[in-house]
Amino acid sequence: QVHLVESGGGLVQAGGSLRLSCAASASGRLNISDLGWYLGWHRQAPGKEREMVAATRNGVGTMYADSVKGRFTISRDNAKSTLYLQMSSLKPEDTGVYYCNFVRFGNYYWGQGAQVTVSP
Repeated sequence: QVHLVESGGGLVQAGGSLRLSCAASASGRLNISDLGWYLGWHRQAPGKEREMVAATRNGVGTMYADSVKGRFTISRDNAKSTLYLQMSSLKPEDTGVYYCNFVRFGNYYWGQGAQVTVSP
């Protein structure tokens, strides 16, 4: 069982930056650098389906939604079992609730969600 706690959301003006963090913990051993982990960030705006904005698997093969390419960067700190999403040049269209998602062995773990609001 993995517990994910998100932080870093907030209100920012267009053009600004935010960094979201997703800290993972477990009662037993946890090493997010182990093979098999999918680590991703998804967001959802009111009335819209949740979409993947950035993800990485096994530390390689990063993926980004077209709408955020060049502006968002996904990274991780294995020692801290923490996933990050650095968001720059934010746009009002980026507004939504951002969820981190860890998947391994068919188990899905979600963060509680972080509200990101970008004002014009």
